[in-house]
Amino acid sequence: MTGYLDRLAELLREAHGLPPDHVAATVADLAAYLAQAGGADPQDAFGPVDAFARRLAPSGASAADEHLETWRWLADTYADEPLLNRFGDEGWEVERVDPLGRFVSHRDPERPRRWEYRRELITGGGDRPGERLARDGWEPCGSWVVYAWFKREKSGGAGPAPVPPEPPPVARRPTFPGRRRGYVLMGGALLLVAAVVVAVSTGTGFGVGLAVGLPVGAAAPLVTTWVVRARRRRPA
Repeated sequence: MTGYLDRLAELLREAHGLPPDHVAATVADLAAYLAQAGGADPQDAFGPVDAFARRLAPSGASAADEHLETWRWLADTYADEPLLNRFGDEGWEVERVDPLGRFVSHRDPERPRRWEYRRELITGGGDRPGERLARDGWEPCGSWVVYAWFKREKSGGAGPAPVPPEPPPVARRPTFPGRRRGYVLMGGALLLVAAVVVAVSTGTGFGVGLAVGLPVGAAAPLVTTWVVRARRRRPA
């Protein structure tokens, strides 16, 4: 894994001209992603390193323009459109959605422009949202699984809204349930299996024992999750 990420960092810096701090942040995110996946092989997860570096690097002449502010962020689908339009009013333009599902955005602090965004569902039918929206000036700016995002520049009006000193926090789109939640779900599954075994081995008969054991086992992970959340909310 280290060799793959080192080579990726080298390509992003030298072949694609990305700033070192940007490359370091990207590689750190990828390393965390692989660690969450249980030490997955980066070659299997991301493909050949040369091709992956090209996908991660911004396209166009502004790729290595260091005066541009660049920001990568995640958002759940219930909040992405309001956030995209909020940040678009502040001058953030989404370049693409990277392989980790993050919006790769940039902003020119000297000549900021206002943008608006919309999300469309990608279906297997004959509907082609890109062609349909192009008539109204929308252009694609990324896709993720079954969603596609489109942008267009706002015309006229006032300039971009003031940008806060730091990018505001956004709701993160989870890729994995997390270690603690994973342990809770695993423990609930084991309790469910144990309940079925106990029900079968009791003298009350298979049907009655199973009817009692299944609800008890199913309720166990819910109770455990409630206890964990209650402890988190308890003041120190």
